Amino acid sequence: MTIEDELAGPLTLRYAAHTDRGLVREQNLDAAWAGDGLLAVADGYGPTDTPLISASAIEAMVGAKPSPGELLDSLRSAAQRATDTVRELAASDAALANSGTTLTALAWNDAELALVHVGDSRAYVMRDGQLLQLTHDDSLVQSLIDSGQLTEAEAESHPQRAILIRALSGGDGPPPTILPQYAQPGDRYLLCSDGLHNVLSSLDIRDTLAEQPEPSAAVAELIELVHKAGAPDNVACVVADVLDTPTPESAATEASNSQASHG
Repeated sequence: MTIEDELAGPLTLRYAAHTDRGLVREQNLDAAWAGDGLLAVADGYGPTDTPLISASAIEAMVGAKPSPGELLDSLRSAAQRATDTVRELAASDAALANSGTTLTALAWNDAELALVHVGDSRAYVMRDGQLLQLTHDDSLVQSLIDSGQLTEAEAESHPQRAILIRALSGGDGPPPTILPQYAQPGDRYLLCSDGLHNVLSSLDIRDTLAEQPEPSAAVAELIELVHKAGAPDNVACVVADVLDTPTPESAATEASNSQASHG
């Protein structure tokens, strides 16, 4: 399946987002955002139970309105703001010194769409019935898989599965990865934290995205499936559909289906 077909006409998305504490964790450290021009999920971590890091990273990115041709530069600037925000928070409070967050976000304007990614939250696209993972996990087990030291099956039960090798944190590190995307009407995007993709199989994710007609219904069904599987972690989930040139009706639907949440 190719994902390099240009979209003709204005780029319009209909979307929904939600976070869930799950059934085991005492607090929700995940955050999710769905608003005009930006979709994002973040999965916070650290010695203190606070959602401050993940929510603040996303909030630092909200509000940019790039002109045509400027999306990638705008997204790099937004990602730098998120990085700086996390570093400042970690430096401001000793309790947050070893805290950090993943960040996976999708930004768009009338003609362009791009991803920013760091950590092990993921972005997927459904096109023509096929599910494609767009991001590469910045995790220890993924690096072991890449080097041939670990199989996919072994990684599922590896005791260091949660260890990240890249994230937004108080320390120095390479900037988040920026990935241009080429959308077409009918594409469905999924952004999610590992509380979803570590629990559900790719087949379950694909079938849910294929069967649920609206983004809000797809988000609800995915989180329900995670609960049925025990929901051992927090969950952040955003689903977005790429539409044809909007009518007033479809624009209203987009607004009514959007939501933002963080715990």
